[in-house]
Amino acid sequence: MNNYYVYILASRANGTLYIGVTNNLRRRIYEHVHGLVPGFTTKYSVKRLVYFEQTDNIEVAINRENQLKNWHRQWKINLIEADNPDWNDLAITYGLDTETSSA
Repeated sequence: MNNYYVYILASRANGTLYIGVTNNLRRRIYEHVHGLVPGFTTKYSVKRLVYFEQTDNIEVAINRENQLKNWHRQWKINLIEADNPDWNDLAITYGLDTETSSA
């Protein structure tokens, strides 16, 4: 069984938000943090993992990603703050802030 993750990154509390989907959250966070993903997250320094969901169905994950991307900004903020009111970096909280992307 595979795991898929829908995640939200932020530049800071109430800052710029990025929503993505991946099958390897540790690797993907590593890529964002180290600027290996050219584009939006690198340009706006969006590196703090503030929210994520896990599912075993890729279609569910992609649909949820699209749903969240279409939400109003305040709905996204409410979602984040319901689970992470201090906008902590969950990569640190869950030990995803590793030195390598091999995990």
